[in-house]
Amino acid sequence: MSPREPRFLLSELAMILRRRRNQAMLGALFVIPVVIAVAVKLQAPHGGGRGDTGGALFGNITENGVFVAFSALFVVLTLFLPLTTAVVAGESIAGEASSGTLRYLLVVPVGRTRLLLVKYAGILTWCVLAPLVVAVAGLLAGLVFFPSGDIVLLSGTPASMASALGRLAMVTGYAAVMMAAVGAIGLFVSTLTEVPVAAMAATLAVAIASEVLDAVPQLHTIQPWLFSHYWLQFGDLLRDPISYDGVRHGMLVSIVYALLFLSLAWARFGSKDVTS
Repeated sequence: MSPREPRFLLSELAMILRRRRNQAMLGALFVIPVVIAVAVKLQAPHGGGRGDTGGALFGNITENGVFVAFSALFVVLTLFLPLTTAVVAGESIAGEASSGTLRYLLVVPVGRTRLLLVKYAGILTWCVLAPLVVAVAGLLAGLVFFPSGDIVLLSGTPASMASALGRLAMVTGYAAVMMAAVGAIGLFVSTLTEVPVAAMAATLAVAIASEVLDAVPQLHTIQPWLFSHYWLQFGDLLRDPISYDGVRHGMLVSIVYALLFLSLAWARFGSKDVTS
């Protein structure tokens, strides 16, 4: 790696984090767990047995505050995380083209492959940062409003707080891997247009379409290959013993999607006529 590489990546990360829109999205992600904690504190949730992951997570919040973080991740995984990832990924190339800086980046010179990899590295950093903000905010809010200490897992078995924090780290990492596929799709779409909003909307539309297809029982044959099918599979990490089959399959599907669309983005961007 040349000395320019870290500076190029740091510059990309700084640009992502300096954007007011991205800062606002991180702020919203931080607020969501706090709202959940306050709502549960004011009125304990009803319903949701052990077989219902969402209900079980919310039902356990009053017993241990760490479940605020798990519940918040459950809430944001199907909409808010894909939305924020679509915004960051959709703007990656299209934003540079729209502002007229893409041509100047390529004549510095910055190779197209290197530029694409740095852009995706920035997206991946966001994919880690976004669920991490939710997890940290949920943990802090949970410790403020609810008891801490040993927890009862979704399987009904007790576990230490250290084990709970380890599982929270795994769930956060799993959410990041799930969003890596959305980020790669967004990067590919971003190479197809010079309108960032269009790339953002198209990426989010693909994610929503995957979720809709996953909700249709008659399409059960293709559902295991949809990248959104395993988003909520992290419930298996909150049982004892941990069942890694679904989690492993979900990560594999997400990585395959990420590699596929990163390759498509490279093929498209490599032949793209950059005129602005």
